Amino acid sequence: MSELPGMDTPALRKFLSESGVEVSGELRVELISGGRSNLTFKAFDDTSAWVVRRPPTSGLTPSAHDMAREWAVTNALQITEVPVAKTVAFDAEGVVLGAPTTIVEFDPGRVIRTRADLDDLSDADIAANTTELIRVLALLHSVDFEAVGLGSFGKPDGFVGRQVRTWARQWESVKTRDLADVDRLRDKLHAAIPSRSASSIVHGDYRVDNVILTEGDTSSIAAVVDWEMSTLGDPLTDVALMCVYRQPIFDDVLGVSAAWTSDRYPSADELAQLYSQASGVELTDWNFYVALANFKLGVIGEGITHRALAGSDTGSGAAAAAEATHEFMAAGLRAIEGKN
Repeated sequence: MSELPGMDTPALRKFLSESGVEVSGELRVELISGGRSNLTFKAFDDTSAWVVRRPPTSGLTPSAHDMAREWAVTNALQITEVPVAKTVAFDAEGVVLGAPTTIVEFDPGRVIRTRADLDDLSDADIAANTTELIRVLALLHSVDFEAVGLGSFGKPDGFVGRQVRTWARQWESVKTRDLADVDRLRDKLHAAIPSRSASSIVHGDYRVDNVILTEGDTSSIAAVVDWEMSTLGDPLTDVALMCVYRQPIFDDVLGVSAAWTSDRYPSADELAQLYSQASGVELTDWNFYVALANFKLGVIGEGITHRALAGSDTGSGAAAAAEATHEFMAAGLRAIEGKN
């Protein structure tokens, strides 16, 4: 049987053994997800299972596939109440699979990804799921990052300004054509950067399909996953991105009818208020954060198409993901101009 792209099963088995992990019987590997972000595999033997994550094989968006970042934060959060998978091993140099790779224990719980995954859930289930999502995000933002050894994990001072500049540079790296709305929104964001902001650990990609629910219980999160965009920064960037992900056009970026864009979940405004109530944090300069989140998603959609054109993404609708870019930029302009 041929290897999956980006995987070398014999090398992975050797690395697990050298990391003190006993492999019982044949090691098998299945692809869980790939193409949109980091490649995610399930590796398993006769008794145990692990999740193996590494960057895509080509067409990388700079800074968007940082496995060292993912490893650092999940390892540090082991001693907190934030639910994360148990860390197992990290190949920082990319010796095993040709790129930096993280390995954590596999959790058998449920992931809600698509609209169809909601079919067997009642409205009460979804309400309980929403409450838990908000609770865990607020819990993450309340972690004392200095106390868990993440004081040098990022530079929270000036974070939102750097975010604007970073995503503007990302656009120049991945754009497949010029769009006037991108330049307009970038300039308006530069002009509206808040003078002060809070600091916390931020996940950078928080929504329902980036958590694993406890098996049989939609009101309990067993593990938050996909931490490669995490850093120290302004918690409202996390909240705004979670809310902006609710737009139906996000389906074009994911290439599926996403659960998180379903109208069965609360609206973006309702989610923001739920977070404010759970965390006790005021949504100051909220229109700026919503505009920035739209800017990011427009660039992300463009990047997916950029990678598809480079030949690294064969997922559903990848080549068309950039079609959502204009709508995200337009939504960002409406937000920052107070027209929402």
